[in-house]
Amino acid sequence: MTNAFPPNQQFLLAARPVGLPQPHDWQFHEVAVPEPGDGEVVVKVLYLSLDPAMRGWMNEGKSYIRPVAIGEVMRAGGLGVVVASRSPRFAVGDHVAGGTGVQRYWSGPADDKGANLVKIDPRVGNLTAWLNLLGMPGMTAYFGLRDVGQARAGDTVVVSGAAGAVGMTVGQVARRMGCRVVGIAGGADKCRFVVEQLGFDACIDYKAGGLHAALKQHCPQGVDVYFDNVGGDILDAVLTRINLKARIVICGAISQYNVTAPVKGPSNYLALLVNRARMEGMVVFDYAARYPEAVAELGTWLAAGEIASHEHVVDGFEQFPQALLMLFEGRNLGKLVLKVADA
Repeated sequence: MTNAFPPNQQFLLAARPVGLPQPHDWQFHEVAVPEPGDGEVVVKVLYLSLDPAMRGWMNEGKSYIRPVAIGEVMRAGGLGVVVASRSPRFAVGDHVAGGTGVQRYWSGPADDKGANLVKIDPRVGNLTAWLNLLGMPGMTAYFGLRDVGQARAGDTVVVSGAAGAVGMTVGQVARRMGCRVVGIAGGADKCRFVVEQLGFDACIDYKAGGLHAALKQHCPQGVDVYFDNVGGDILDAVLTRINLKARIVICGAISQYNVTAPVKGPSNYLALLVNRARMEGMVVFDYAARYPEAVAELGTWLAAGEIASHEHVVDGFEQFPQALLMLFEGRNLGKLVLKVADA
C-alpha cells in the first residue's frame, strides 16, 4: 500500500551549542510517516511554539527535564490536526496540542506521555492563542503570578521580558487583579506596545540606561512581586527596590542562556534577608493537573476582550534555526510562533 503522507521533515539536534545555536548544531532530516497502528494517531503539525526554554533543553546536565539527545528530533510544543487515527481518543479533524517536536508530522500512541496530546477547541481562541495565552506561556504566567508570586490587589508587580509571551500575560492578569504593573522591556517600541496595547501602568526600557532611577520613579512604593524572565543585571537592580515580604518568581533567565562564562548570580541577594523576602523558582509542568482551571478563566477573559493574546508568527518550517534566534536577539513582539502548514 502506498503511504498516504509526504515525507516527514524534521530538525534533529546534531551538536550541543556553545553560546547561540549555529546552523551546524542542526541536522535537517526526512523520514517516512508510518501508518498508525492500534491506539495510534498521525498529527499534521500546523504551528510550533518557539520558547527560551528550548535553549536549556539542548544542554547536557541535570535539569527539570532530560536534555534532548544528539540525533533526536528537537523538542518543542506544537499544535496540529489529526489526519489519521486508530484511537478512540481522537478523531480525524480534531485539533490537538502537545509535544510534537520540530517536525511536520507527529505519529505515535495517542496516550504517549512524552507528547501529552490534548484536544483543543478553536472556538475558545484562535489556533496560535493555544500556544500562547491558552498554552504553556499562559499557564506559566497564571500560576506563577497567582500561586508562586501570591499577587494581591494593591501590590506593585514588576515583570521583565514584558513584551514576551509569558511577561505580557503576567502583566495583564496582574492588572485584572488590581495590581500596579510595571514592565521592563528592550526598546521604545516594545515599551509602547506594553503600555498602550496591554494596559501596563508603565514600562521601563532597559536599553535606554538608568534602570535604577526608572525603577525608583515607577515603583515609588517599592516592589511587592517581581516576575523574572531574564535574570542577570535586571534581577540585581530590582532586588534593590523590593519591599518587606516581597515575592520574586524565578521563571527564566534568558540573558544567561547563551553565555559561555559562568552564569551571573544575584549579587544583591542579601536584600532577601533584610526584607524577609522569598525567591522561588517555578516550572509550569508542576501545575499540569490544573491547566483546565487556567484555560477556563483566561479563555473567558479572551472572549470578552478583556485580555489579549499577541503572537509573532514566522512563516515556513525551514526557517526554524533562524526563527529560534529571534528570541535571544529580542526581535519578537509577543509569543514567537513558527507556522509549519496551512490549517
